[in-house]
Amino acid sequence: MSRIAARVRARLSIDQMLALSAVGLVIGTISAFATIGFVELVHWLNELFYVNADSRSRLDSGTLAIVTISVLTIGGLLVGLILNYGVKSDRPLGPADTIYAVQLREKLPHPVAGLLSTLAAILSLGCGASVGQYGPVVYLGTLFGQMANRLQLGIRDIRSIAIACGVAAAIATAFNAPIAGLIFTHEVVLRHYSLRIFTSVTVATACGYVVANVVFEHPALFLIDFDQAFHAAEFFLFALEGVACGLLAVAFMKLLARTNALSRQIKIHAVFKPMLAGFLVSIVALQIPEVLGAGQAVLHLATVSGSYGALDLASILVAKVLVTAFCIGFGFAGGVIFPSLLIGVLFGALFAISIPELLLSEYSGLSVYAICGMVALASPVIGAPLTALLIIFEITRNYEVTIAAMVTIVFANLIAYHWYGRSLFDTQLADRGIDLSQGREQAYLQHHKITEYSTQDDSITDTVSESGIQFDENTSLWSAMETMRIYQDRTIPIVQSHTGHRLGTISRTTIINAYLDAIQDLRREEHEV
Repeated sequence: MSRIAARVRARLSIDQMLALSAVGLVIGTISAFATIGFVELVHWLNELFYVNADSRSRLDSGTLAIVTISVLTIGGLLVGLILNYGVKSDRPLGPADTIYAVQLREKLPHPVAGLLSTLAAILSLGCGASVGQYGPVVYLGTLFGQMANRLQLGIRDIRSIAIACGVAAAIATAFNAPIAGLIFTHEVVLRHYSLRIFTSVTVATACGYVVANVVFEHPALFLIDFDQAFHAAEFFLFALEGVACGLLAVAFMKLLARTNALSRQIKIHAVFKPMLAGFLVSIVALQIPEVLGAGQAVLHLATVSGSYGALDLASILVAKVLVTAFCIGFGFAGGVIFPSLLIGVLFGALFAISIPELLLSEYSGLSVYAICGMVALASPVIGAPLTALLIIFEITRNYEVTIAAMVTIVFANLIAYHWYGRSLFDTQLADRGIDLSQGREQAYLQHHKITEYSTQDDSITDTVSESGIQFDENTSLWSAMETMRIYQDRTIPIVQSHTGHRLGTISRTTIINAYLDAIQDLRREEHEV
């Protein structure tokens, strides 16, 4: 009997793996094509609205000024209308919402809201707002994963698995970096490594790579020719660059919070706030056009020695930081991943011009420091140092540059973690009352309230606990367990915090069982094959 049972379990395991692979294949392929469509549509709008440098060169200065101001101002108004009356929110949906849904097993907004938020992001990027494309792409992958939950596939945790597949494929396609997409999903969204989920996500990232690299033949983001050895002193410079990037990342994230707070203080309707941001960005863009849009062209040029001087790099850097914070804080839909990459490239190039040339007669060149700065600044913003390291390896295909980037990434994350925290996304969730800093299990238990498990029996509504303690509708499962460590009451009443109205009761046994069930369920998701 034991051999038969073992064969049945093995067959079921193989069947499950096949089903999980099929989920990764379908969701990954759909998400990859959707990502390509998103990127290409933004490029088309950039050309249509004279955001690209080539299209802008075809207009005279007077017409260019009118077009720039009109496109960004009207585009901002349309984005405000979509978010406030379509999504019914003053902010777009992004990676923080994905993390929230997966970590706490909560429902996402309706798919229509997700599609409208994606539309707002396309319009924001298309009209030239200084926001990123990877954040919206992450949520686009989330959206397709969410839809898979409606299917009756008989797979446990299908919702989290499908969302992870959508996100991984989106990142793999956007960066043309499948390994980075795989690690990003586990490092930022899932925050654990499960073989069962790893199977689906790996298939999904492979689909993203095939779609980007084989079907559409997208080249790697960077391909640099570097075959020399670093001077020993340069590793000190890489560490110094990492420290500086960490400080700049902290300043950038705090500036985002300040502009968001400033937006809330300004007494105008939320619909008009992106329009105000668009107008101000257009004024800056007339003097520094490099701030427009995501800035892929600037990202590439900044890695080429001689493209920009020190003064140009400094002015673009400062302008990009300010207008990005203003665009995101005042409601344009878009992410912070690509802006942080661009800001890092600009700073790294400026660092290369300013520091190594003063200290060393020969050094590895501007492009290496620019690329190291790119991931050193972006990794603490998104809270993904391993992802950043793998992105460097995949987009440069250069082992030596990856080693240099490893040094900058480590020091940047140490500085940023000390002065700010794990990531911008975690801070956004903390502002909503969700603290992931103590780990996934505690966040889950703090989020779920004991009213989900209480007894609402009229015959015991007058029950008083032995020690006189009571819970209310805001008491979490975690807080209840903390109370149980001190008090030994068998039954505790739950009352309305404002009115004192009795809501029900909960027993010590119920609290303990609910706590253990939640812990075991989370552990099963992480370790079940």
